[in-house]
Amino acid sequence: MTATTAAPTSTALSDRMTAAVLHAPGDIRVEEVDVPTPGPGQVLLRVAACGVCGSDIPRMLRNGGYVMPIICGHEFSGHVVAHGPGVEPGPGTAVGDLVSVPPLIPCRVCAHCVQGDFGLCETYDYFGSRSDGAYAEYVVSPVGNLLPMPEGLDPRAAAMLDPAAIALHAIWKTGLRTGQRVLVVGAGPIGLFAVQWARLAGASEVVSLDLSEEKAAMAREAGATAAVQTADQARELAGAGFDVVLESAGAPTTADLAASLVGPKGHAVFVGIPHAPVELAKDTWNRFMRLEVTLHGAWNSFSAPFPGDEWRTAAAKMASGDLRWEFMITHELPLSALPQMMQTLGDRSEFTSKVLFVPSAR
Repeated sequence: MTATTAAPTSTALSDRMTAAVLHAPGDIRVEEVDVPTPGPGQVLLRVAACGVCGSDIPRMLRNGGYVMPIICGHEFSGHVVAHGPGVEPGPGTAVGDLVSVPPLIPCRVCAHCVQGDFGLCETYDYFGSRSDGAYAEYVVSPVGNLLPMPEGLDPRAAAMLDPAAIALHAIWKTGLRTGQRVLVVGAGPIGLFAVQWARLAGASEVVSLDLSEEKAAMAREAGATAAVQTADQARELAGAGFDVVLESAGAPTTADLAASLVGPKGHAVFVGIPHAPVELAKDTWNRFMRLEVTLHGAWNSFSAPFPGDEWRTAAAKMASGDLRWEFMITHELPLSALPQMMQTLGDRSEFTSKVLFVPSAR
């Protein structure tokens, strides 16, 4: 796929489209379904690319969606092809415009939304888990979720703004300052973006920790000053402790490790989602209390005005070339490959980093 913001040359619509539909955990069927119709305040998008989030794997293989059958997929970009009632063409809504789509659909009226804390929305909707997402040729989105992309940005980059914005949201929570030392635990796409954000913020040292040799190599490519593969190696580099630790692996053991490697008055921010109970060792607890370490939770990537400066900054840095993304992509696949790829991701039988599904590919 070439870098462009132009829509596909043909915008003729049929009544049917190809989609990967989750009928039950592990029951993923690539089938023909009706093209959705945009309602009031909505647009129809032709999906350009949709990335796999780590949360998609347990959702599609074990846990299921909030409703089923459902089309999953929430890291996506697309071109505007049709308007629902009341939608006027403008920047980001004109036919052919390339947009990235933040996956959270806030209610915009609860107390949290009014204050700009959209991630705390009490009645939010969400692409791919509560409403149909973008493992499909077309998807419907509210106008308020459309983020127009800078001219010339590759649609694949636009589909990777979600993990880039999540990493920046987490980094900003720590108040990272120039000259500080950073540890990033986990070198998936969020971790690789976090390495880059830390370097762009002026960190003097950015250490990546991941068990995978291939991901350690990616972390070095992202700009890590060191990429280690064991907890002991990270401890050797910690000294009195890192100023900032970002945990993106989501494992109980790495959560404890992250909290234990922060230095005096430092910050640990937790992005990864564990799927087992998390226990902090007594020594870890005593250390973060005595050193007055701050532990942060970071969920998603949103701030006011929606979707937040995290998204706008990430788009601008990708467009300028300051934030690199293409080296993370290990797979670009058609929708027909999705069921097998999800099984591969679930059993980890093949090395992957960012997996993108491109509905136009055959």
